[in-house]
Amino acid sequence: MTEQTARTTGAGTPPGATAPGRRPERPPVRLQPLGLVRDWPRTFADRLTAPLPGLRALARFAREGAVRPGPEGLRAIPLLPFEPGPLPDATPTTVAVTWAGHASWVVHIGGLTVLTDPVWSRRIVGTPARITPVGVRWEDLPPVDAVVISHNHYDHLDAPTMKRLPRRTPVFCPAGLGPWFRRRRFTRVTELDWWEAAELGGVRFDFVPSHHWSRRGLTDTCRSLWGGWVLTDRTDRKVYFAGDTGYGHWFTEIGRRHPGIDLALLPIGAYEPRWWLRDVHTDPEEAVRAFQDLGARRMAPMHWATFVLSAEPVLEPLTRVRAAWQAANLPRADLWDLPVGASRTLED
Repeated sequence: MTEQTARTTGAGTPPGATAPGRRPERPPVRLQPLGLVRDWPRTFADRLTAPLPGLRALARFAREGAVRPGPEGLRAIPLLPFEPGPLPDATPTTVAVTWAGHASWVVHIGGLTVLTDPVWSRRIVGTPARITPVGVRWEDLPPVDAVVISHNHYDHLDAPTMKRLPRRTPVFCPAGLGPWFRRRRFTRVTELDWWEAAELGGVRFDFVPSHHWSRRGLTDTCRSLWGGWVLTDRTDRKVYFAGDTGYGHWFTEIGRRHPGIDLALLPIGAYEPRWWLRDVHTDPEEAVRAFQDLGARRMAPMHWATFVLSAEPVLEPLTRVRAAWQAANLPRADLWDLPVGASRTLED
């Protein structure tokens, strides 16, 4: 089997069943070199876990026009939680997160400061302006040691924000997305396939699957991959950043391959109308199920309270995730439902 064939047919295939009574073994992962320029398939459409909407679905969506909440759903914008505070001290033993808004986190782990899907712009393509400010001022950020990108949609990959970073900032991105960064003169770009990993400064970056897709223009649908990231420090503490995803089988497999996730950053917003968004965005109840599938210890909701991307009332994701958490009889202290701008630190 050639390397390319292994990438396109084996990376997304769940492993076979394990004999009863035997604990499944984690497949070994060979660390990939940092910054290696690699050849990838022209399309990753074979990784889709659900078909993309066809003409009939697009016509229904245009006909129903359910793209924003009604006036009642928007009335709660002033009530959205926004409590910016100082960033935690980043020491080699600190694991802490600060929610800047949407899918943008400042993660302190293993002595590194890592940004996830950084979007500091007030407005993104095709979307109204932010309904809450960015929770962390750019000038308050410490030096950024790495950036992880989940996929290339505009609310997760923001060119004006990336332009603010030094071009030697290490970037970890999905397979096929490296040329976007190299065209912008980033010099330390590491592209990974699902279930591949690389290491920087003692922190391991594992790229894992998600139920989503990619497109940035009219002709590049699924030309680059999509997924989430598991960051692991030297003491085996793990933070899982899901990126953008629908609910599905990958959460169980991620938890199997990465047992003991200390904190799962999971999306809870942009889910209505459900018939349109179910395959690519979890709703709050599905996010709680995903958390349980992962076997994670704590969950921090994200992907809400920042941009109006869909039709649910703006405050509904928070009320529903709290209700789902309570219904699942999970410890309230393990739901880190942070306001935009707030931080939380993992205790040893």
